Amino acid sequence: MVGESHMKKYILNSFLAAVVLFAASCKPEIDTVVGNSAGQANFSKYIAVGNSLTSGFADGGLYLEGQKVAYPNLIAAQMTTVGGGSFTSPFFTDAQANGSGYLTLSALVNGSPTLIPVTNNLAVRDASGRLTKYTGEVQNLGIPGMRVDLAFAAPFGAANPYLERLLTDTQVGTVSYFQFIQGRSHTFFSLWLGNNDALGYATNGGVTTDATNVLTDKSTFALLYSNLVNALTAGGQKGVVATIPDVTSIPYFNTVTVAALLNAAKAINPAAAAIYIQTGAGAVRTATAEDLIRLPFQSAGLFGVPNASGLPYGLHPLNPIANNWVLDKDEIIKVKDYVISYNSTIKSLADSKGLAIADTYSYLNQVKTGLVIQGVGINSAFITGGAFSLDGVHLTPRGNAVIANVFIDAINGKYGSNIPTVDITQYRGVKFPN
Repeated sequence: MVGESHMKKYILNSFLAAVVLFAASCKPEIDTVVGNSAGQANFSKYIAVGNSLTSGFADGGLYLEGQKVAYPNLIAAQMTTVGGGSFTSPFFTDAQANGSGYLTLSALVNGSPTLIPVTNNLAVRDASGRLTKYTGEVQNLGIPGMRVDLAFAAPFGAANPYLERLLTDTQVGTVSYFQFIQGRSHTFFSLWLGNNDALGYATNGGVTTDATNVLTDKSTFALLYSNLVNALTAGGQKGVVATIPDVTSIPYFNTVTVAALLNAAKAINPAAAAIYIQTGAGAVRTATAEDLIRLPFQSAGLFGVPNASGLPYGLHPLNPIANNWVLDKDEIIKVKDYVISYNSTIKSLADSKGLAIADTYSYLNQVKTGLVIQGVGINSAFITGGAFSLDGVHLTPRGNAVIANVFIDAINGKYGSNIPTVDITQYRGVKFPN
């Protein structure tokens, strides 16, 4: 739902969806693997609808390794044991495997990371940043930067390079994402969309500058999300929808703390007494632990640098940390309220349609605290936690495996299916330098 790259205007991170047609009750038992069952669902053609999380976006970019371990791909592989068919994704070629480019960890010294952008073997076809076109059938329909509101805006297809690469030239700017996901003869779907409707606002520090970082109106969200669900279930298909995570549960907002900044300042100047921030209301005040500093501030090189008057940045009320770097406590209350409203809409619509619900909101809050899953410890610590990639928002391969199992458990619980879960030990966390 990311980072400060040239793609930031298009991406605010992201989440997943897929679509399923109800026919399992007619499926002969002989077609399924012994011991496994599709239950009341039909997994023969699964589609995934969502944003960057669904696409496999990670480490600040979309690249082949991340695409291959995107959670819909992992789910689809497990579905093959219960009648699931092939699952097509818009993979980059091996020659252009680095896709849009991404970040790698080149060093980690005393907890301080050095991140280097990958710039070779890209799939960028022109100076404007448009990506190499992909043609053919697509079932992983995850588009980085997609929001519920922008899913109905056809011009967004021209502005977003990830959607643009999947559209024909005549469709660009004339076909919306809502139109793009339809007509795919799916029998089952997953839908994880809506996090960017809140995340964009949060990752811009509560500063709204364009359509990608406003909070989607609650009633508008409810109407448009209902339109999405109605379209995906128009043929009686079954599916799974996911709730929107608490945006403050991710490393992007929990790595650069006010306490850590103050300790760093005192190491240089023992007299340093407070961190000062500019709030969304336009005031300047002392920061508290309730205020969240965005992850990119860590590498921005601004903190403590004196201005023309000799006042150190962030350490004097006349040179505070700018509003866009901070999600202050009032903005946090606001964004949490919107997320709760969005999730209420998602759960209500899912219940009315008899759909499974993958409660990623609750689950990722547990990950923030820390869990042991299949004998592996996992938490939301930046770099070392294993769940989140180097952009602090999107998932590692292991994080994708964990989320795939949240979806699988929800599907099995709702439809009486017996899709086997993913072995998360087969997937890595952050890749450390050699």
